Amino acid sequence: VQLQASGGGVVQAGGSLRLSCVVSGSIFSSGVMGWYRQAPGKQRDRVATITPNGSTNYADFGKGRFTISRDNAKNTVYLQMNSLKPEDTAVYYCNAFGPFWGMGTLVTVSS
Repeated sequence: VQLQASGGGVVQAGGSLRLSCVVSGSIFSSGVMGWYRQAPGKQRDRVATITPNGSTNYADFGKGRFTISRDNAKNTVYLQMNSLKPEDTAVYYCNAFGPFWGMGTLVTVSS
């Protein structure tokens, strides 16, 4: 299983970004997908997860601002991030089914 994340960048506070993660392999539609993030010097934290049938779960810091979604036909999971804050600055990682990680994409939110 290989994961390729994209969509990170530099954005001003209050702005939006949409992250994408394409997953290789035919088992995408049957697995839980997730986004995690890791800020410099901090542990990796769960941002959001989505089950195969679309049930979602968010960390408190993302509720109301972040939306995770998936397109099983495209083997892709998305993270729409709105109202971004400087404290959202981190490397965002895509996770597939638990043990599989992408390389991460850097999100920088300037104040």
